[in-house]
Amino acid sequence: MDKARGRLPGAKPTAIVDIGSNSVRLVAYEGLTRAPTPIFNEKALCGLGKGVATTGALAEDGMAQALEALRRFRKLCEFMRIEDVRPVATAAARDASNGPQFLAAAEQAIGRPVELISGVREARLSALGVISTLHNADGVVGDLGGGSLELIDVKNGEGEAEVGEGVSLKLGSLALMDASGRSPKAALRIARQELASALPLDGLRGRTFYAVGGTWRSLAKLHMRQCNYPLEVMHGYVIPARDAADFASLVERVDTDSLVAVGAISAQRRPSLAYGAVVLEEIIRRGKPGKVVISTGGLREGLLYEQLSDDLRARDPLMESAREYNLLRSRAPGHGEDLIRWCDAFMASSHIEETAEEIRLRHAACLFGDIGWRTSPDYRSDLALNLLANSPIVGVDHPGRAYLGMAVAYRHLSQGEDVSPQIRSLASPRLMDRARILGAIQRVAYIISASMPGVLPRTKLLCAKGGLRLTLPADLADLAGDRLNGRLKQLGKLIGRAYSIVIA
Repeated sequence: MDKARGRLPGAKPTAIVDIGSNSVRLVAYEGLTRAPTPIFNEKALCGLGKGVATTGALAEDGMAQALEALRRFRKLCEFMRIEDVRPVATAAARDASNGPQFLAAAEQAIGRPVELISGVREARLSALGVISTLHNADGVVGDLGGGSLELIDVKNGEGEAEVGEGVSLKLGSLALMDASGRSPKAALRIARQELASALPLDGLRGRTFYAVGGTWRSLAKLHMRQCNYPLEVMHGYVIPARDAADFASLVERVDTDSLVAVGAISAQRRPSLAYGAVVLEEIIRRGKPGKVVISTGGLREGLLYEQLSDDLRARDPLMESAREYNLLRSRAPGHGEDLIRWCDAFMASSHIEETAEEIRLRHAACLFGDIGWRTSPDYRSDLALNLLANSPIVGVDHPGRAYLGMAVAYRHLSQGEDVSPQIRSLASPRLMDRARILGAIQRVAYIISASMPGVLPRTKLLCAKGGLRLTLPADLADLAGDRLNGRLKQLGKLIGRAYSIVIA
């Protein structure tokens, strides 16, 4: 394979082939890392589980489409020279009477053994996928596929993540559509009966419900469009529980094709929306969560996460993503690490209050700081803002994304210039203030160091005796000048301090 300069050195690509009840999907990742980046992602909506709830067997047309997709995926993996390809199958194959025959044909089509995953294991893998991609997850994970719904409790704060006992219910969107005779009212009765004794929901009150699965992502996309939401990123999208229940009720009642922006949802997915909405509304009614968070991390990401060493699992996925971007896209990766320590010293001297999460975000923003240098100077702020607000990085919520984008964008903007008001609306006034300050600090750092490592450690930017003071060693005295003065003045205004330059 040609050695792409934009790929992580030494990383061996890996792939998951997910044979689900509704779709068959291939996701190839750059490598087995704490924050794996997809390099190829394709799905085929085969409806493999359609009719299983009523006939007990996989439909012939669904199997034919699935096998066709698997043969295509096999060729694509050969092109990408991926040796580590892991096919797995879930509810449709394990519930159908002809599941074993299909799996034998599937193994021949993909050219590898297919692991048939039990419902309980599927729940655990979905939980691990949420833990691996969302920071400090605490609540109940619900993975809605075409054939089943898995529920499991998760708690991932300080220390080792805790995963509860999972359950698997026959409430997948296709299964519920079939079992209810395509009646949302009948589907609601079935869902209410099945969820009445679902133990994970007993501990959900006031916590977060993490919604995993294509049908729920489609519902969230419609909700985003109706709210005119400024981001397109699905992962980490938050809907207050009551709002989510009201929207689910709307989707159940109306003709799907009349919904705003329904054109963004594939025609094959639309019939299942009402049944996904039924399940979501009943989970909210029964469990009473505080909010619903959409997670694109699920079974596939869980399969990768469980293969990691304890050391890799313990790492922060946001910081790992930031270090990878810093390695691949900055002029000199060492400068980003210098900038973290330089800013740490400044913030400590300034007595500007920061939470642990704000420090974490600031460190990540320092590593992302030089990602736009190859672009025209006039476009660097827009590039940084759009890339960080919409990139597939994990371990950060949407206000955090807005902060990262703004902090790096402000590094390229002069006083009086600002970023998109739509992105600003995602962050609190406090986060906006912190982003402006960090952007101004970076403007000083880059004009001193030219983005090269080893320079910042020889200087000090501190708040002392009521003022802002930059100390330069004698051999760097020539760096002082109008441009540096202008940037120090901009930072001083933001923190309410006069500035000075001291030659040591």
